[in-house]
Amino acid sequence: MKRKLIAAIGVVGIMAGVAACGGDGDGKSKSAAETKELTVWLTVDAQNNWPELVKAADAAVKQKHPGMKINHEYYGWPDKNAKLDAVLSTDKAPDVVEMGNSEMLSYMVTGAFAPLDPKKFENSGDWLDGLKESVTYEGKTYGVPYYAGGRVATWRKDIAADAGIKSTPKTYKELTADLDKIQDKKGKQFSAWYQPSRDWYAAMSFVYDAGGSIAKQDGDKWKSNLSSPESIKGLTAYKKVLDTYMHGDKTKDEADRPIVYGQGKSAMIFASAWEGGTAALKKNDKVGKLGKKIEDFVMPGPSGKNAPVFLGGSDLAVPVKSDAQEAAGEWIAAFTGAKGQKGLMAKGNLPNNKKDLATLKDDPKTVVPATAAERSWFVPMAPGWGQVEKAQTLQTMLQSIGTGKKSVEAAAKDADAAIDKVINTK
Repeated sequence: MKRKLIAAIGVVGIMAGVAACGGDGDGKSKSAAETKELTVWLTVDAQNNWPELVKAADAAVKQKHPGMKINHEYYGWPDKNAKLDAVLSTDKAPDVVEMGNSEMLSYMVTGAFAPLDPKKFENSGDWLDGLKESVTYEGKTYGVPYYAGGRVATWRKDIAADAGIKSTPKTYKELTADLDKIQDKKGKQFSAWYQPSRDWYAAMSFVYDAGGSIAKQDGDKWKSNLSSPESIKGLTAYKKVLDTYMHGDKTKDEADRPIVYGQGKSAMIFASAWEGGTAALKKNDKVGKLGKKIEDFVMPGPSGKNAPVFLGGSDLAVPVKSDAQEAAGEWIAAFTGAKGQKGLMAKGNLPNNKKDLATLKDDPKTVVPATAAERSWFVPMAPGWGQVEKAQTLQTMLQSIGTGKKSVEAAAKDADAAIDKVINTK
């Protein structure tokens, strides 16, 4: 799933008026039967890749409410939130809006979205953990998971075979032994595992695998937890990967990883499931027929279990300013229901629930991302988390660790201090 998950930052001032409205908007929300017009904002992913699913949801709602007009507006990920922020405090707010799951928190904190009853949506009891967390704040549900995208390990099976390796590793011990063989075979200028230091999604998988976390909640307050023994253990394991297998620029983030991987100077990446395919696109493939030379596998963790992955994805929310909240909920239910999930899976997405996810494990083409998604982690659902992301506190910590500027312990301690200053701030 190629798209950016951009945290929604800096909307507190814009949303101040919205927050005062609470869950009932302006008190004039119509019933579905009274609603004559519905406005749905989605990203261009839906417009370009599964427009028939949008039409099917429209048809289901119109069949129930003849004469209802449903308008659709489509936005790219980089500009969607700016446009949304501009209308949320007016009477021009859409009735349904698509959000990246890491974008939800800031809007929930400021009261931008109306609470929803999860019982009205199919398979809500089986929503994937990382998506369920993203739509939940202070015990209430403010969105409906739409679809998901996980992370997998991708490596060059031709390079592995040349090093005498016959199959993908099933344990972390096997993985590091195989990478050692590849590194010895290819030499010090080659990255057996291309792992940008600043990639906090990968680093935190090590932290959570070790039993640590970014932050922990104590009552109604959050406290950074990166200096805990468990988190230090995970960060230390991550540093060992960087020291042993990553021989590229250790000040970089993961933004251009598919392009770098396509250049053929590394054997493995741990990345979003779509990145291997993007590296194999003609414009990025400097290896030649890279698509036939790569293979995905579930990333094993040092703990002995599959590494927990950050589960990216999209949610659908109803702005509190919408005057058609009931009809909006009905449209979301039609779009994210069983038929919709089946259609999304056919397009290569992961579904929003564990029941459908289990069916993907029977297909060799989807078993790896489906299995990987079963163990996941998500960001702390703290009011000030958006400020942590905006400050790039985790990335700064990881770069300090990767470059050796600071020890793991010192870098984690500094990050804890920075996080604790803002994590409880609305």
